[in-house]
Amino acid sequence: MRHEPRADNRGILDPARLRREVRFRRRLPAVALRPYVEHYWLIDWELDEPFEQRVVPHPAVNAVFQRHGANPETAEVAGVGRELFRITLTGAGRVSGVQFRPGAFRPFWRRPVAELTGRRRPLPAGLVAGRQACAGTDDERCGTLDELLLAWDPRPDPAATEATALAEEIRVDRGLLRVDDLARRHDLSVRRLQRLFLDHVGVGPKWVIRRYRVQEAIEQAAGGPVDWARLAADLGYADQAHLVREFTAATGTTPAAYARSLSGRTG
Repeated sequence: MRHEPRADNRGILDPARLRREVRFRRRLPAVALRPYVEHYWLIDWELDEPFEQRVVPHPAVNAVFQRHGANPETAEVAGVGRELFRITLTGAGRVSGVQFRPGAFRPFWRRPVAELTGRRRPLPAGLVAGRQACAGTDDERCGTLDELLLAWDPRPDPAATEATALAEEIRVDRGLLRVDDLARRHDLSVRRLQRLFLDHVGVGPKWVIRRYRVQEAIEQAAGGPVDWARLAADLGYADQAHLVREFTAATGTTPAAYARSLSGRTG
């Protein structure tokens, strides 16, 4: 089990600019919640000009608590987003977010997670119970999130544990490029694998494979000059044109244009 939150920028477009404009950090949850929660993410901002951030979403559910200016805090659950996520921040505000591990929200939701895919729903008022997850220090905010999630009382679910492990395998194994290969590796039928992912992750395994490949390409682009043809081969694309199509569909810009947009910027 990890003792530090993830430090990569996967999915965040122009991460250096994000960190210049807002305070962004990740924190780990209480130990009892780590089988379910990837990390907490905290953002604070005080802006003179509007700032738009774009994110290529992970195959993960998020619980999001937001406070904009003097407005009351809101709380919602956001299912896996298939499209590019855009948000424009203005003035001052705070967000305290929970990124669940792919497949691990089912023990909280207790219904097929595909119901949430592409949707945002308010968290039940009784669950929030007046808790203010955007108030106080970072430790206090994370403590409030711990308290809320533990009170939600996630129920152990062997199928969710299986789905989470399979999604994690896709994330870390860059050589895993086909659903058939994953199914054979675990002696599962493709049909059962697809049902498992839809019920617990919210999207199918093919989509998860494709999304992690695109996020890897985004990460590589932010790290410096990229040999796109070689990267396309490394990530299992049929050719460079295939990588360009998927990258453009996910981000709204070509790999070369995205890399140019980052050139000369420092974090």
